Amino acid sequence: MSAPVEHGLYIVATPIGNLGDLSRRAEEILGLADLILVEDSRVTGKLLNYISKKKKMMVYNDHKGEHERQEILAAIGCKIVALVSDAGTPLISDPGYKLVRDAQAAGAYVTTIPGPSAVIAALTLSGLPSDRFLFEGFLPSKTKARGEILEELKPIKATLIFYENGARLGAMLADALAQLGDREAAVIREITKKFEETVTGNLTDLAERYASEKPKGEIVVVIGPPGAAEPASQTDIEMALRQALDRLPAAKAAGEVARSFGADRKQLYDLANRWKSEGQK
Repeated sequence: MSAPVEHGLYIVATPIGNLGDLSRRAEEILGLADLILVEDSRVTGKLLNYISKKKKMMVYNDHKGEHERQEILAAIGCKIVALVSDAGTPLISDPGYKLVRDAQAAGAYVTTIPGPSAVIAALTLSGLPSDRFLFEGFLPSKTKARGEILEELKPIKATLIFYENGARLGAMLADALAQLGDREAAVIREITKKFEETVTGNLTDLAERYASEKPKGEIVVVIGPPGAAEPASQTDIEMALRQALDRLPAAKAAGEVARSFGADRKQLYDLANRWKSEGQK
């Protein structure tokens, strides 16, 4: 960077796992910064140690008091201030947009140093349509609230991207299956790290896999858009029901197939019981 660096606010993307992904420009800005606004000084401290820099850090969130906010804005007006998150691009499911808005309103110089983003990285790894997508971030932890948001997202003809943690992953996938139907999906974790993993399949398979498995690390769930396939035939529905009955009791099998095909659950349950009374599978 040959030109002098202007005073202002620099939104700096940092690695999501592999520290080697820090860009040369990001490293230079962090090295020149008079102040770095961070989520967690311990996390950013490791990054600064990696590039052999010691810098003044201040923990920042969008709930900072007015006095502290004015101090930060004053610094942005006469110093080089970098805003980082623990990993990836700041403001993506992280605090910062209020500060950016206030700095712009004050006439300060504001720019971004683009780089890693778990959202985009996961989309590229998922193998799902990438021409149109919607990032929803973390869904609510409560089943009812989570289901309501998923229901709102159901008609959107785009790939959906979520953040999640291992403890809630199975429940989230089960709710996605119930509300969205059986779509193609991918569970991607620990992107750029040693144990990076991409698991693809449909929501039925993934919900079953993670019902008991609770993977560690940072997780992104990518779910494909609603398909435009022709409605399933009665033969297809009955075949799916027979397959479901191989591993589930009648009530659960009927519920699963009803969700996947948009069929009547009671009719499927009655059919399964009739097969059973007739000695069929």
